[in-house]
Amino acid sequence: MVAGSHIKIDLSEETRLAQLRRIAELQGRIEAREVMSPWFNKKSLDRRSYETQGYGQETFPMLNMGFRNLGAPDTSLTPDTSHGMDQALKIEQMQFGENAYAASHSHTNGWLNNGNVQNGIQTPTVEVQQQIQSDTGDISADTSVETPQSYRMSSTPSKSSGSSSNTSADVADIKLESDETAVFHSGNKNSSPTSSLSSQLSPAKSSAPSTLQLPTNSGKAKRRRSSLKVNKASFSDFRPRTSYPTNIPHEEVARQSVEAALSSRLNPFALHAEEHQLLRDHICHLHVSAYLNVRNRILRLWVRNPLVSVTAEEAAGCAYSSKWLGLAEVAYEWLLRRGYINFGCVEVPDTSNSRSKKHKLKRRKTIVVVGAGMAGLGCARQLDGLFSHYRERWNSTGEEPPHVILLEGRARIGGRIYSHPLKNQNTSGIPKQSRSVAEMGAHIITGFDHGNPLNMIIRGQLALHYYPLKDNSSLYDVDGRIVNWKRDKMVEKLFNDILERASAYRHKTTTNITAEGDRELIESGRDPIGDTGKAISSVEGEEDMDIDKPHETEIQQVTAGLDKLTGKAHTVAGSRKEVATSVAAAAMGWKIVANKVFTPDLNLEGVVKSSKYPTLGAALDEGVRHYQQLLNLTPQDLRLLNWHFANLEYANAAPVDKLSLGGWDQDIGNEFEGEHAQVIGGYQQVPRGIWQYPTKLDLRPRKAVTKVEYNPSPDVDATTTVHCEDGDVIEADHIVLTTPLGVLKHRSISFVPELPSWKQHSIDHLGYGILNKVILVYEQPFWDVDMDMIGLLRTGTTEKSSNQDDYKWNRGRFYLFWNCIKTSGRPVLIGLMAGEAAHHAEMLSDEFIVAEVTEKLATMFRDKPVPRPSESIVTRWGKDRFARGTYSYVGPKAHSSDYDSMAKPIGNLHFAGEATCGTHPATVHGAYISGLRAAAEVIDNLLGPIVIPSPLVPTSSIKAESIAPTIQDQVPEPSTTMESPAIKQARLEAFETEILKQIFSKLGPRPDKPGKAGANPFLLYSKDKWSECKAKCDDARRIALGNPAAKASRNEVRTALGLMWREASNEIKQPYVDQTVSNRAVNHESAATFQDRLLEWDAEAMSIRREYVQSHPDVLSKVEEKDMWQALGVYGGVDRKAKKMSGYADDSGSDGVA
Repeated sequence: MVAGSHIKIDLSEETRLAQLRRIAELQGRIEAREVMSPWFNKKSLDRRSYETQGYGQETFPMLNMGFRNLGAPDTSLTPDTSHGMDQALKIEQMQFGENAYAASHSHTNGWLNNGNVQNGIQTPTVEVQQQIQSDTGDISADTSVETPQSYRMSSTPSKSSGSSSNTSADVADIKLESDETAVFHSGNKNSSPTSSLSSQLSPAKSSAPSTLQLPTNSGKAKRRRSSLKVNKASFSDFRPRTSYPTNIPHEEVARQSVEAALSSRLNPFALHAEEHQLLRDHICHLHVSAYLNVRNRILRLWVRNPLVSVTAEEAAGCAYSSKWLGLAEVAYEWLLRRGYINFGCVEVPDTSNSRSKKHKLKRRKTIVVVGAGMAGLGCARQLDGLFSHYRERWNSTGEEPPHVILLEGRARIGGRIYSHPLKNQNTSGIPKQSRSVAEMGAHIITGFDHGNPLNMIIRGQLALHYYPLKDNSSLYDVDGRIVNWKRDKMVEKLFNDILERASAYRHKTTTNITAEGDRELIESGRDPIGDTGKAISSVEGEEDMDIDKPHETEIQQVTAGLDKLTGKAHTVAGSRKEVATSVAAAAMGWKIVANKVFTPDLNLEGVVKSSKYPTLGAALDEGVRHYQQLLNLTPQDLRLLNWHFANLEYANAAPVDKLSLGGWDQDIGNEFEGEHAQVIGGYQQVPRGIWQYPTKLDLRPRKAVTKVEYNPSPDVDATTTVHCEDGDVIEADHIVLTTPLGVLKHRSISFVPELPSWKQHSIDHLGYGILNKVILVYEQPFWDVDMDMIGLLRTGTTEKSSNQDDYKWNRGRFYLFWNCIKTSGRPVLIGLMAGEAAHHAEMLSDEFIVAEVTEKLATMFRDKPVPRPSESIVTRWGKDRFARGTYSYVGPKAHSSDYDSMAKPIGNLHFAGEATCGTHPATVHGAYISGLRAAAEVIDNLLGPIVIPSPLVPTSSIKAESIAPTIQDQVPEPSTTMESPAIKQARLEAFETEILKQIFSKLGPRPDKPGKAGANPFLLYSKDKWSECKAKCDDARRIALGNPAAKASRNEVRTALGLMWREASNEIKQPYVDQTVSNRAVNHESAATFQDRLLEWDAEAMSIRREYVQSHPDVLSKVEEKDMWQALGVYGGVDRKAKKMSGYADDSGSDGVA
């Protein structure tokens, strides 16, 4: 191709256009990957132009849904013929149509945004919102809708309860699930039956040059996977470095890659246990860093834009040298199969070259997924994408990829996510296309950061509005007065102290020790140099290391309090067990009663040894009784303590005396970070979106499964049959069972053959709890609408009781109200019923519950009239035959390993659901993660394990030059004749040492990156408060021991200082924070000149190195000198990036990194 205004290509028109589309698509995908969304409708989408304009790395792309149409360059790309790109065109600009929406940017999490007027992120098109929120109709002609007893509500909640002012929600008034069954209707008036995000958006405008016109579709666009068809090629055919953003600093790309791994629940500096098993026989420790670099860069592509799937060619481009293409292939395959990339509502390109032969000899396989909750939908969607990606594997054998069938017993999707629409849809304060709903089940997103996959789906793909929650609750006592804030904090500290002491008896955590990379190389994005080294497995055998076996952690992580929003535990290293209760109480601000100074310290050993299966409740009650003796606890203090008990019972959906002392918080340490949030318009939009996009899954509602006949052998060709309640029998090659643990406990499904004893053992021993809600809808709010939570203390069975046992029956009854006015658009309160109160609610009538809660609210807000609600709903999840409860917990007889047993497949029967996810149980994201895991199991069974290229890392070889060698070239290379590797290494290291001596003697040490001076305000606080804290600890120790000479140990003082800091008010902490900021400002001044000083030092050091090498020509061979310059970033005599003045003589250099 000749650059200019005319194009001359000796190809057929069809071939030329195909090549043009291919290049356009690839270039468009790369540029779209790096785009900064706030300006993408106004400027070129070339990533380089954005990443150099100062918008900052913290603004990642949140892109228009139209990026799903990147596979259709004929309607969205504008070629530019002024610059040649081999035999194709460079794409200079992409534009979107009028329906495209631009995202506002955030300063916190890239394409994530929480700062617009709607408190959510970007606004999808009206058509998209309507499709995932308020479809109408039903797939079946049956107009009757099942109304489970668990959702019954009304002014006449039961036949015997009489009339009331509450609205009725039985079939006569409002079909409970009519709104939910609408999602199965194929005749939505707002969209076509095959509508999707991309098909609803206006196509991008295109203006091709007159000399080369791209064909366009004149007819109606059709939704087909072939629109994203990509030619299949092997990794060896791809070019490395093509996914590298050239105008971003190399260190910044490395930082983004590390952050991407952390955002994907992966350690950026160590292999995952599965990666370790996959690679241990194929790579040496030297190559681990190279693999991790490539893997992290692939994750970076996905995290930066989860609307565009990462292709194999893009993954290969993450290798900075062809040497690492094998590692890129393995990393891509593993990340893809395990659901770390290309998951959720993203279209996966079809990589097949042809469709299957018409004369198929093999039947098409079928995968049945039982349950359309988050686990089932996540699994089905992931399998659908994987089957599209691997279509060629089946087409080559004359068959179509397997078909996925999703069975759901209800007439709606979502499972325990159920956003019930309110009767009155007159809303305010929320987007006009959003429905007013009440969350009957799952409610809170517990942090978007640090690996929550819902982050990509909710904020990155569906662009749903959400409301970030604030911990700004008011706590009301039984008499309607607000509890004193200081007293509340003191009791909260006391509860956390008791909980932490009880948590010292939790089962020790274990971790899989795997091969680690070089942190310095990974953080700088440099690949190692070298080809020699024993395989990891060989080294492990020599050192007798149990690499993949669980190891106990040296420092135990224990609970240090609860999150008020979710009741989930926080962790700290170590335990307060060694700190005397009198010392801890004094540090919390409590005064020890004088006549109780000789009270023995708290000892929970008796509780632990009193039962074969000790419970958390028994330990906590013992702690309360101990502090009752030591401190002057009032009845209000006991009510406050039991409020926190209720919050803990809410988090576990079970009374604390049913929780295992050793394992109740076995998922501790896996919590996600960031703000907690509620989805505006309903959490159920998430499962709806997963079902519908990019194409609708084959979902079959009202198909309750009663029996599963499976093959327990590992024979992948064996089939299983699924029997439905309506008589249908479906034959499948694999079945994924995502039914809740409560359904399995209830034996609602029979298995042939019966489940093995190890599986049934875990089903029986794991607990499955209940949390219920009462939803109250009003015409006008009578509460502070800016408060997200409102707490209520409850009395014991007798008023002002000092007996801890009296509180457990009532403490969880309406102990907390969610103010949902900002997410539903109407005055809505949702009262929680946790612990024993949740079970009791299942036996009470709606009218009784509504009357009682109205009475309590009237006491709390006695200055305003509290009317009866205009609409009310009471959940009874325990009576829902498709749930039998809410979520799992670790019962006294259970162990954390039971979650792993629950997840383990049996032949062609696989299991998913929150109760199979030991790292994130009892959560929506845990259910979704389990679905990804089950999908990986199925694909491995169908295709076999990931194939490792051989050799995985080829050894370097020097190609012979085409010209004849000179006489000088024929002279033997110096210092290389019959030289052993050890001697060679010693020679190179000695020479490098001499070079560095010359450099350092003339320039001094290389400028260090400015440190984090004063980065920890706690250290400044400790320095100021040490003497004061030590005096208090000494006094407490003297009182406790009755010894005027007693003194607190140094560890006790340190512990007390930590408590003082955690419990200090913001006013006390602020001066230390300000001092830290000041110190950082000084540090930033030094950092401002750091790069200039560094570049100057590097340039001078490079000159000194050249002079020294030239003056010692007989030390290095030509190959060794070339390796040295390459390790320093010098190619072809051009110094592209001189970062480090050493490295070629060791294994920490850079292999082709510019």
